[in-house]
Amino acid sequence: MDRKADGAGKPHVLVRNTKSTGAGSPSSAGGGVAVHDRARLFDGSIAGSAQEAVDFITNILESSTEYSVIAKDLSGKILLWNEGARRLYGYEPDEVVGKANSSILHAPQDVNAGIPDQIMKAALDQGKWEGTLTRQRKNGDQFTARVVITPRHDAGGKPIGFLLISKDISDELRLTQYARSLIEASLDPLVTISPEGKITDVNEATVKVTGAPREKLIGADFANYFTEPEKAREGYQRVFLQGFVTDYPLTIRHTDGRLTDVLYNASVYKDARGNVLGVFAAARDITAQKQASQYARSLIEASLDPLVTISPEGKITDVNEATAKVTGAAREKLIGTDFSIYFTEPEKAREGYQQAFARGFVTDYPLTIRHIDGRLSHVLYNASVYKDVNAKVLGVFAAARDVTPLKKAELELADQRGRELERLAELERFQKLTVGRELKMIELKKEVDDLKRRLSERERAASAVQR
Repeated sequence: MDRKADGAGKPHVLVRNTKSTGAGSPSSAGGGVAVHDRARLFDGSIAGSAQEAVDFITNILESSTEYSVIAKDLSGKILLWNEGARRLYGYEPDEVVGKANSSILHAPQDVNAGIPDQIMKAALDQGKWEGTLTRQRKNGDQFTARVVITPRHDAGGKPIGFLLISKDISDELRLTQYARSLIEASLDPLVTISPEGKITDVNEATVKVTGAPREKLIGADFANYFTEPEKAREGYQRVFLQGFVTDYPLTIRHTDGRLTDVLYNASVYKDARGNVLGVFAAARDITAQKQASQYARSLIEASLDPLVTISPEGKITDVNEATAKVTGAAREKLIGTDFSIYFTEPEKAREGYQQAFARGFVTDYPLTIRHIDGRLSHVLYNASVYKDVNAKVLGVFAAARDVTPLKKAELELADQRGRELERLAELERFQKLTVGRELKMIELKKEVDDLKRRLSERERAASAVQR
C-alpha cells in the first residue's frame, strides 16, 4: 500500500508491502506477523478490520513528526518512511521507500568504516542497539542523532528486518556543550550531587582541588573528599530539605594531603516538571582569605591596646585579648553585647561611636572602662569606620589607649601642686607677718632714736640754762 501527501507539506507515510498474508490481508511493514494477529496491541473498537488497523497505524506514523521512524529489511533497504523521517532527512517517501538503502542516512566516513553493518549485527545479537550517530541529510548536512535500532521478526521468530527510530539532538548537544563551557570556565570547584549523595558531574577545578580524576569522582560519595564527611553530608541534605544553602564552610582534602578551606553555595536543580534531580554546588576557595584573616587576627592580638569592632547597631562584633583583660569578660561573652555597657558613662560611650559613624572617625575620646571586679581603666579612644569593597560602611574599628598611669600621675601632680601652693601661701603669710614685725621694729627704733634725740636736746638746753 502506498500512501502519499495530497498536497505540499501535508503529513504522509509510504509503506512498501513485500508480502501478502493471503485473502488480500496486508502484512506488517516488510513482512512478518499479519496485522489482524496484532490487533491485540490496540482497542479492537478502533480497528475492526485489517485495513482499519493499517490506517490506524499509518495515522500514528503520520502524527509522529518529532521522531524519525524507518523500517528496513535485513540488507538495509528502506521499507517504511514516516513524516518525521521526511522532515529529519529531507527525502520524500517515494525517493527512498523500496529504492534506497539506509546507509544513505549515515555519514560517508561511518559507511567506509562499516558502522551500518556493525550496528545491525549488534541489534540482532543483543536485541537492540542504542546510541548516537552522525547522520546525513539529503542536502549533505550532517547532524548528531540519538538512534535506537530493534530487530523485526516474522511469526516464527525469524529476523526479517529492523525498525529504526531516531531524533536530532544537535540542539541538546549545543546546550550541553554551552553549559559545559560555562561550568569549565569557572575557577571555582563545581559539582552536582544526586539525592543519594553521589557525585554526578564535576568541572576541572574540582579535579584540581581534590587531586582525583573526573572518572573517579563521578559516582563517588560527595562527603568522602572532606575533612569532616558528616558535616559535608549534612550540608547537601540541608539543600534537599531547604532548597539551598549559602556560605556553608567545609575543608576539602587533596589526595596529597593538602587542605583547602571553602564556602559552599548550593541549590537544587529540577526537570521540566519541577521534580528535584539533584544539587548543584559551587565552592569558593577562602584559603587565602582565611590566611589573611589569621594574619589580621595575629596583628590584632599582638596589640597591647584594647581593640574592638562595633556594628552600626552598637553591638560588639570582635575584640582582642587586651579587651577581654581590661573588661574581665570572655571574648565569647563580649561579642554580640552592647559596647556602651562596659563604661562608667554608657551614654557618653554611645555618643562616641555614633560620632565615628557620623564623621568617619573620632580621636582621643575619653572614657573609663569598668572591670567586672570594679577596677577602673581610663582610656582615650581613637576610632574610624571600616568598609567593604563597595565602600559600604560595615562598622567602627576602635582602639583604646590606656591612660590610667598618666591619669594617676596627673592626679598625683595636681595633689603635689596643691600642697606646694598651700605651703607657698603659708610662707607668704609668714613673710607678711615677719615683714610686718620688722617694719614695727624699725618704727620703734625710730621712735626710740627720736626720744633719745629729744632727750639729749633737753639735757643740753638744761645745761646751758644752768650756766
